[in-house]
Amino acid sequence: MGHATDAPGAKGSIRAGARVLGPPRLRGFAAQVLRGQAQVTFLPSAVAGAVFCLALSAAGWEYGLYGLAGTAVGTATARLLGADRDRVGTGLEGFNACLTALCCAVFLGARHLSTALLALAACVVVTVVTAAVVHLLGAWGLPSLTLPFCLVASVMTIGAPGFRRVWHHGEGLAALPRPATGTTALGPAELARGFFADFAQIFFMPQWYVGALLLLGLLLADRRAAGVACLGSAVGIATAWALGAPAARIADGTTGYNSVLVALALCGVFLPVRPATLAYALVGAGAATVVAPAMAALFAPPGGHAFTWPFVVTTLVFLAGANSFPRVSGSPQRRDRAPRPSRQG
Repeated sequence: MGHATDAPGAKGSIRAGARVLGPPRLRGFAAQVLRGQAQVTFLPSAVAGAVFCLALSAAGWEYGLYGLAGTAVGTATARLLGADRDRVGTGLEGFNACLTALCCAVFLGARHLSTALLALAACVVVTVVTAAVVHLLGAWGLPSLTLPFCLVASVMTIGAPGFRRVWHHGEGLAALPRPATGTTALGPAELARGFFADFAQIFFMPQWYVGALLLLGLLLADRRAAGVACLGSAVGIATAWALGAPAARIADGTTGYNSVLVALALCGVFLPVRPATLAYALVGAGAATVVAPAMAALFAPPGGHAFTWPFVVTTLVFLAGANSFPRVSGSPQRRDRAPRPSRQG
């Protein structure tokens, strides 16, 4: 997931034969960790990562700590295992671990020792899963996105109620899916909250001000990406409202965060920036809004969550389809051979 345009500098590189972990290498590792947080929204930017950390801390100091520590564990694990330096340097080995740690904090309770230990182990595991997914999807020229996180988080949350030292919420969350209820009338206040909450829910946070800080980080790192993300949020809200989603779900961002990620992925990250691609990305953003409740219903019976599954499924389908559309992919269609692989994520 993410584009590798912000190559690591000399201070962030791992030099063979170095004996002492001096300040330059510590600074390099810190930059890699911050880029890892920013790569949740495809940005290899330490500045954006710092703002994202601040945003998570605004929701609660423990969330800022889990996000930062999770990214650090994932990045350190990848370095110790000898992962590709470019991937490590641009944060591509940290963002799945960031989301995994936050998932533990949000769904299992951030202030339990068992949660902290499980998050530590899960961040190590998700780094291995990332390598496997990158290898498997690479054969089709597709990026890994947040699929490693989704796999680990789904297993963890579905299985957690089976372990008494891990689950602290009494009864499990398994339930049959139910039809949506509540008013669909969307006022200006709900609309504004929903727009910013779409950004916050990418990190499982419902607070609109967290989303505002995350959007600020996007703006500081890449104004074009921020504009595309805003359009994705708007399309997600419009689609959800048109289909009759409850206003409360639009206002808390649960209907639109996948649309933000899909729009970013399909316009400027894995496909070139052009009018046709923007239209294609916004269609994908609307599709993700429809896929979201379907995935939620699918995971409800075993007690799981949709997480970013709608984003992953929609983006992979649209990227695979883009190979047949030269005006979208930016390259002529080749009928005599398989399409060239796109950039790895």
